[in-house]
This record gives sequence, C-alpha cells and structure tokens, in this order.
Amino acid sequence: MNKPSQNPHTPPYPANETLQEPLIGLAKLMRMAFSGADLAPLGTQLIERAGADPGTASANALMDLSTVLQLRGNRELALVMQAQALELQQIYSPPTAAGQANIRLLAIMGPGDLMANTPLEFLLENSDVALDILYVAPGLPLPPALPEHDVLFIAIGESDQNIPLLEDIGEAVKSWPRPVLNMPKRIALLSRDSACALLESAPGIIMPDTVRIDRHALEQIGREELAIAAVLEGGNFPVIVRPVDSHAGKGLAKLDDPASVVDYLQTMPHDEFYIARFIDYRGADGLFRKYRIVLIEGRPFVCHMGISAYWMIHYLNAGMAESAEKRAEEERFMENFDADFARRHAEVFRAIHERMGLDYIGIDCGETSDGSLLIFEVDSNMIVHAIDPVDVFPYKQPQMRKVFAAFREMLANAMKRSI
Repeated sequence: MNKPSQNPHTPPYPANETLQEPLIGLAKLMRMAFSGADLAPLGTQLIERAGADPGTASANALMDLSTVLQLRGNRELALVMQAQALELQQIYSPPTAAGQANIRLLAIMGPGDLMANTPLEFLLENSDVALDILYVAPGLPLPPALPEHDVLFIAIGESDQNIPLLEDIGEAVKSWPRPVLNMPKRIALLSRDSACALLESAPGIIMPDTVRIDRHALEQIGREELAIAAVLEGGNFPVIVRPVDSHAGKGLAKLDDPASVVDYLQTMPHDEFYIARFIDYRGADGLFRKYRIVLIEGRPFVCHMGISAYWMIHYLNAGMAESAEKRAEEERFMENFDADFARRHAEVFRAIHERMGLDYIGIDCGETSDGSLLIFEVDSNMIVHAIDPVDVFPYKQPQMRKVFAAFREMLANAMKRSI
C-alpha cells in the first residue's frame, strides 16, 4: 500500500457526506445496550435511513446498524452490513470530542466484529481528541488523500486474516509524515504462541507454552493415538483449548482427559486450535481472580478485577454487580494498585513492554500461589471502558479517568516527538 497524502484541499469524504446523519458510534451504542435499552427500534430506524438513500449518505446508518446487530448477537448479518457501508465510505468519525478538538487522531482498522480492532472510542469519550477511523482491507487500499491528523494509531488486531494486512500497512507507515503508535510488525507478534515465546523466559512471569495444533492431531489425542506430551512439551492433562483467532472465551474449554477432547470436538467445527497446560490459580479462599491491565507507554493501569468460583472468568459473568463483597475487594485493589500490585510486578510489566514493543497493550492475568504473574493473554484489542453503572460501581470512574488521561498523554507525547 502506498502512503497517501494529507491534503486539506482534497476532501477525504464523498461530496455529499455532509448530508449524512452523524455516526452514533460504538461507545454510545454499547452504553445503551449495557443499560438495558432495547436496540431493536433503533435498528429499524437505521434500516429505514439506509433504505431512504442507497448512496453514500447511508454509510453511517449502515455502520451503526452493523454495530447494533453485533450487540444483539447477529454477527453474520452485522458483517454484511459493515461490508456494504465500507463499499460506500472508508472513513468514519465517531463523536469522541466533547468540545474543541486539540488532538486529531487517525486510526487504521480492518473489517470485522467488535473484537477485531482496538476499541478506541471508549478511551476517547468526552475528550478533546477528534477520531477518524479509516478501514482498509486487501480490496480496500489506503485512499489517495486523508483527513489531517496529528497522530496515526494502528488499531488492526492480530489474526490469521489480518497478518497480510498488517504487513502491507507496515510498509506504508515506514515513512509516514506523522507519529505512528502501535507499529504493525509488533501487533503481528500478539498471536498466543508468538506472545508466549517472547515472554516465557521473563522472570516473574508464568505463561504456559501455547502450541498451535490442527484438528487431525487433536482428534488423534482424543483417540489416544497421540500423547499430549508429543505436541506440548511436558504437557499432560488437564489442558485448555480454544480455536485459533477466538476471543472473549468463545470455544475455550478445560479438557481433563482424552474423552473430553472427543466431546469438545463434537461441538467445535474449527480446523486450528491452541492448547496450553492448565494452571490452577485459585486463591486460598478457593476463588479465582482475573485482572485486566493496560500498559500505556509501559506504565500499568488496572481496568477491572473479576472474582469467581469458576476458572474461566469474564467480568460480565463473574457476579460482580450482584456481590457487594466482590465489589469492595475490587475497589480496594484499584485504590492500592500503584503501591501494591504494580510495584510487586514492576519488573514483569517492564519486560512485557520491552519485549512486545507496543505503545498500548492489554494484559489479562492472574496470580499464582507463589506470587508470580500468570499471563492469560496479551492483546491490543481488549475492551477498556467506563460504561458500568455509576451507582453500582462508583469507584471505577476515577480509575478509568486515570486510564483515559494516560492514553491522551500518550497521544500528546507522540505529537511532541514530531515537533
């Protein structure tokens, strides 16, 4: 992909773009969904808007409709709507700046669902940062002219599908006229097996070897024709398994014996999987705790802590909203994070920052009984937000403001480097 020019005299949008209704955007739509709002009537309105003008003026409506459909669980149709939107327009501008914009951020994203790109809108809500999102794909190259911007952020997530795209963008940004954050060649190293290889020797980190395995080999393990130790060095049951490119726990399972492998594959149509040794990380009270941390310019910030009696923790199913005791513990953890957790694992976070080489990255992790940091995943696409109900989680707002301020500071620091 060739690097486009920034030309204020060449409009980056279609000539009738001003006729469009503004983009609602992911952050506002997800906030509505979290609050329990019925998005079906809005979806109907967006369909009507898109149908009223099948030309470029319907692009924002189609993109918002795609988001609504994803939030309602209709992923396949959502991606069809997104593809239709991108045929009309590549650049979208969610409403992030609350007033005058002092920083203009351009983000490059790829087509896909809500887990396919860094969800920047949540980090920039009600800020002084104007965000333009440019979608690119193999058949959707960089346009010849772009909106003026102060910083470029590569928001494309690592996946098998996106590796060629990251390579193309990597060539294009080598001589980009503005500072570039999250370089594509570093994002490409975020696959579960690559990240494990980069971090496994770092002191204070436990990240079990993660191996990519095809369906045939996994079937052989299930039939006891192949030992797990032949695929996973030192491996034995139990193991955890998930399809390649899956996120948010989709298809993730703990397999305790060969019979469970057979049962698992009956429900999974995928051809490629990751397997890793299962590590029991429950605390002395029998509960599991999973932390979501982001590193911004190498500095750690906590975003949430999920507490559950079950090993596979997702914040939404950990019962945090239903338990005052769990929320009180999370509040204490956030208040003491800088002086306790971040200080105890300072060398680990420093190693992750240095080895992964990304300006912004998320970490899902736990702690083992000996105090080591157990890394589940490092990724640039983790959702970090402040949309939890304030009346239930009042302590989260100050913490998330710290995260958002640090992200904004990262953008400002990048701008300074270009002066």
